[in-house]
Amino acid sequence: MLDRAILIIPCLNEEQHLPKLVEGLLRDIDPRITRIVIADGGSTDRTADIAKTLEQKNPLITYLHNPKKRQSAAVNLAVATYGDDADFLIRIDAHADYPPDYGKNLLDEALLTKADSVVVAMQTTGLAGFQKAVAAAQNSALGNGGSAHRRAGGAGQWVDHGHHALMRIDAFRKVGGYDESFAHNEDAELDHRLTRAGCRIWLTAKTVMTYYPRATPVALFHQYRGYGAGRARTILKHQMRPKLRQLIPVGVFPAVVLALFTPWFALAGVPFLLWLSLCLGYGLMLAYRAKDTTLAASGIAASIMHAAWSLGFWQTLVKAAGRHHG
Repeated sequence: MLDRAILIIPCLNEEQHLPKLVEGLLRDIDPRITRIVIADGGSTDRTADIAKTLEQKNPLITYLHNPKKRQSAAVNLAVATYGDDADFLIRIDAHADYPPDYGKNLLDEALLTKADSVVVAMQTTGLAGFQKAVAAAQNSALGNGGSAHRRAGGAGQWVDHGHHALMRIDAFRKVGGYDESFAHNEDAELDHRLTRAGCRIWLTAKTVMTYYPRATPVALFHQYRGYGAGRARTILKHQMRPKLRQLIPVGVFPAVVLALFTPWFALAGVPFLLWLSLCLGYGLMLAYRAKDTTLAASGIAASIMHAAWSLGFWQTLVKAAGRHHG
C-alpha cells in the first residue's frame, strides 16, 4: 500500500494566489497525495468561491470552512475530518511557491529517514522595492539569527524546529496537534512538544519553499510583533530557556526605552545607537555585495523586525506578570 498523504492549505483572503498555487500543486502531483484540503477561514474576498469551484472541477480537491480562522485551527480541523484516510499531512502556505516535486520529495524523505516530521528551508524572495530589502534581511544572519530552516542549501540534518511541511498524522495526534490559542509561533510550540515526546524532526535538503515577505514596513512590524509575542508565550507555557539568538533581539526594546533618557544621561543612548548602526551598516554591506542599492533598506527592515519582535515579547511577559500578580 502506498503511504497516503493529505495536503492542507490554510487560507484567508488569498484570491490572488490560490488559483496559481493549486494549479502548480496539481501539476505532476504524486499519486500518494489522495486529497487537497483548502481550509478557508472566512475570507471576505473570493477565496471561498474559488475553492468551491476548484472542488467541483477536480475530485482531489475538498473545500473546508474553518470557523476559527487561524492556520493552526485549519490544520487541526482538516486532520480531524480527513486524517483517518491518510498517513501523513503536508502543510502548504497559500502565500508561497512550491516546486512541482515538493510532495514527492517530502514523502520520500519521510520514508527514508523514518522521521516523524520533515521540515524545509525557506528561500525568501522579494519582487520589488521594500519587499526585496525585507527578503535580503530575512535571508541574512542579522535577520534570521542563523536559524537552520531560514538558510536554503546545505545537507539534510536533524533539528528541533523548522518550517512545517510534512508530519506523520499519528505523531501529530499523539501530541494533540497545534495549540489553537497561538496566533504566531504555533509551529515552534508544536515542535517542542514533538521532540519532548521522542519524535524526530528532519530538515530536508531535497526541496525548499519560496516565501514572499511583507511588502510594507507597517505589515512587517505587525508580523514580527506577533512573532515575538508567540515566542514569549511558548517560553512561558513550557518554562523554556531562550536560545542565544533569541536573547539578542530581546534587548532591543529595552535599549529603545533607555535611549529616551539620553537628555538626562548621555550614555543612555549608546546601546540603541550601536544596535541601529549595526543594522544600517549591515544593510549597506548587503547592498554593496549584491550591487543593488535597493537592498540598502534591508538594514531598516532588520531594525523593524528586531524592534517589533522585542516589543511583542516584552508586552506578553508584562501581561503575563500582571495576570500572575492580579
